[in-house]
Amino acid sequence: MKHSIIAAIVASSALAGAAFAQEAAPAAPAAPNMEETYASARNQLGVLEYCQQAGFVGDEPISVQNRMLELIPAPGDTSAADAAYEKGKAGTVSAMGTEQSLADVASAQSSSEEALCKQIGELVAQAGSQLPPG
Repeated sequence: MKHSIIAAIVASSALAGAAFAQEAAPAAPAAPNMEETYASARNQLGVLEYCQQAGFVGDEPISVQNRMLELIPAPGDTSAADAAYEKGKAGTVSAMGTEQSLADVASAQSSSEEALCKQIGELVAQAGSQLPPG
């Protein structure tokens, strides 16, 4: 169960990373370690809060993301995760060693920030349906 939740977190973070693949086809990245997973999940929380401030998502995805974060062991040094969270709150997706503004990701996908925010929010809410009640 824990692995599927972590995979859902990474998968929904990777959603925004789809635009990166359009630029070039680099070698497949190595599987993220727990520190990277935690930082990506914190970034996604920040992105969701950015989306909420813009009026694109409600409270549910943020609540679910916080619950998922509780399932990932926090590293001893959270400075990278804290920085990733702050970048997310500013509208920057930071995952798998790549950073790009949500606006640029949306543009690369011929979409909008609103549509991308809603898509991320829906994916997080779907992942939340697999969480135990809490």
